[in-house]
Amino acid sequence: MEMQQIRYFVALAQTLNFTRAAEQCNVSQPALTRAIQQLEHELGGPLFHRERGNTHLSELGQMMAPYLESVAASARAAKEAAVSAKKIEHVTLTIGAMCTIGPQLVADLIVRFQTEHPDVEVKVIDGEASAMIGALEKGDLHLSLVGIPGELPDGFHQLPVFSERFVIVLPPGHRWAERNAIRAADLDGEPYVGRANCEVFQMVTEDFARRGVTTKKVFSSPRDEWVQKMIKAGLGFGFFPEHSVTDPDLIVRPLIEPEYSRTIYLATVRGRPHSPALGAFVREARRHQWPALAA
Repeated sequence: MEMQQIRYFVALAQTLNFTRAAEQCNVSQPALTRAIQQLEHELGGPLFHRERGNTHLSELGQMMAPYLESVAASARAAKEAAVSAKKIEHVTLTIGAMCTIGPQLVADLIVRFQTEHPDVEVKVIDGEASAMIGALEKGDLHLSLVGIPGELPDGFHQLPVFSERFVIVLPPGHRWAERNAIRAADLDGEPYVGRANCEVFQMVTEDFARRGVTTKKVFSSPRDEWVQKMIKAGLGFGFFPEHSVTDPDLIVRPLIEPEYSRTIYLATVRGRPHSPALGAFVREARRHQWPALAA
């Protein structure tokens, strides 16, 4: 059964006139008649009763009509969706973002993109770095904002968009509030409020250990707002990417001796065909004013 046969059947079922159906399908009447006959042969019986001046659906035709009309409608919808995708219309762009990247860093970008492309729905999914990389590889995401210690896998194209240092976060009134920076050695024995999804935690912990620095973890959560609330309550210090601290009451100081930083990349799968919507978003991301690494 060919799509052309189904289209001819639907036209004839609507018009009940071979001449008008052929005109509607922009084919000759003999060509339409042959296609209907071939379809009847495949389905095992007549679909139309052909009487002089009275063409009407047979019992088999009435039975087949809803199915064939549904197939034709689905084909039209698929064609329209493909055309819309090329024109960046009525499509969904699924973006991944590491949960350690705050929405305040991308909100303006998404608003500006959506203003320029109002028919594109932007869907953001957040999670830990490994989950974002896996979802991108499987095709569940079109692109992702991600940063990990070291390099991303070879199969990714990565556009660096911004770098930021890691900082020490303290509660209001902390004894170190007057310091301009905090040394790693100062943290030895201090109570630590941990971010469960910190992508550099293992690396930093091992580096601290080599330097003889051990902290006392007293609380952890995958939710940065919980971590900040616990820091604010005086439970301990926190270790955050600089632009992920959202509570203005918290004290933020650079960590020195050593310093740590991360680079966030806009990652896509190398060699995978990109939709016009994805291309437009990447272009907008290149123009976006990302945070600058503090001196």
